[in-house]
Amino acid sequence: MTSPARSTAEIIPVLDLMRGQVVRGIAGQRDSYQPITSRLADSADPLEIADAFAGQRGLDRIYLADLDAIENNQPAWNEIERLARAGHRLMVDAGLRDVDRARDLVERGVETVVAGLETISGPELVRELVQAVGNEKLVFSLDLKQGVPMANPDAWPESTPDGIADSVIDAGVVRLIVLDLAGVGTGNGPPTLELCQRIRGRHGGIELITGGGIRGRHDISDAARAGVDAVLIASALHDGSLLPE
Repeated sequence: MTSPARSTAEIIPVLDLMRGQVVRGIAGQRDSYQPITSRLADSADPLEIADAFAGQRGLDRIYLADLDAIENNQPAWNEIERLARAGHRLMVDAGLRDVDRARDLVERGVETVVAGLETISGPELVRELVQAVGNEKLVFSLDLKQGVPMANPDAWPESTPDGIADSVIDAGVVRLIVLDLAGVGTGNGPPTLELCQRIRGRHGGIELITGGGIRGRHDISDAARAGVDAVLIASALHDGSLLPE
């Protein structure tokens, strides 16, 4: 079953958070990330930028990548709670490695918990997460780098991007992010659309999200035609190349 063709996709702005500041992500090279310089705000403070997304662009759903949690297992609880208390609808990747952290995120006001392939140990944990928080509050992120899954292949019976997508959907996932870090912040266009189109062809009923390299409206339209429901965007919003309609 396939979904009808779309003319556009929802924009979900991204906050890459490191050491309490929003940083600019480029090609997944996290050692070189620097605090963001944005046309939307005068600082790299996450709440100021989130407020600008909502106030200036009308974007009320935000994807937060907590890089300290992903890399060092040290979640930015204060910033997550501050954003949630301010009313922002958060989709948070806080480096899930167990069910307890997923429950903690929900209790702290996070709307959607992101289970990223980079830190998930295998499909059994995905099943546990679906049972713990429910499939509507969980989104699985198929994390790639230059098309290669960011995972231990021995932990996944099917270790190709398509195989991992199928296995997590079989485990109960109904919301899927397809994200190639090599495309993030490059302005080269989204590198995942062929994969998204294949996944959509097999799984018509899921929410499908992608991102990385989005330059403007034409890339959003291309993503929609590939069956994508929403796109993750940071650089094009901060530098003004993606203007409001």
